[in-house]
Parts: sequence; C-alpha cells; structure tokens
Amino acid sequence: MTVRTLPRPPVTSTDLCIDANGNKTIYWHRELPPSDAEAMGEHCAEAVSRHVPGTLAHRDELWSQCYEGLMTQAHIRLGQEVDRLGGKYAHVLSESVDSKHDPVSCEAWLHGAFTYMLYR
Repeated sequence: MTVRTLPRPPVTSTDLCIDANGNKTIYWHRELPPSDAEAMGEHCAEAVSRHVPGTLAHRDELWSQCYEGLMTQAHIRLGQEVDRLGGKYAHVLSESVDSKHDPVSCEAWLHGAFTYMLYR
C-alpha cells in the first residue's frame, strides 16, 4: 500500500504578514499601518536567500527562486525584529537586493537590506 501525502499549500507573503492573533504586522511601501500607531524609530533588517549553483543555466529560474526565498526570509526577520523591539507593526520604507557569488564554492545567493519604521 502506497501512502501519498498531499503537498502543503505554499506560504504566501500575506500569510507571513499576519501574527498569531490574525492581525497584520508588516506593511510594505505604500501600505500604511493603522492611523493610531505610534512611530518608535527607523531600523534595518537583513536577510539572505538559500545558496544555489552559480551557473548560467536556468539563470532566470534560479533568480526567481532565490528572490521568493529572500522575501520569505525577510518577512520572518521583520516579524522577529518587531517582537524583539517590542513593536506591533513594521512599515517597510525601502529595500535593497544584491546578488552575491562565492567563486570558491561556485554558489550564488541574494542579500536584502530592508529599512523599516517600527510602530507600537
């Protein structure tokens, strides 16, 4: 008898913006946090994607996979920072994504820096 497991539905960026109580915690660029939120200060969080083979084959496909992974990690990091700093919301103001390459291991990955305003 073969047992097949159904694939888990992918985690979307919307899922990662919601806390355990169902409240949205991360707002991107033009999205605004609630009007009664009080600004606590501007911060920066960094995240990296998984490493992939640094070849030219399937380059666009690898970029897409890395970018998706980077954004998932960014959501996780932003959520951690909101909790660590005692805030309720993060409003991402800007982001910078750079590609990195290790010629020794022949791997590539993406590095992102996300500037955000923390609110309570």
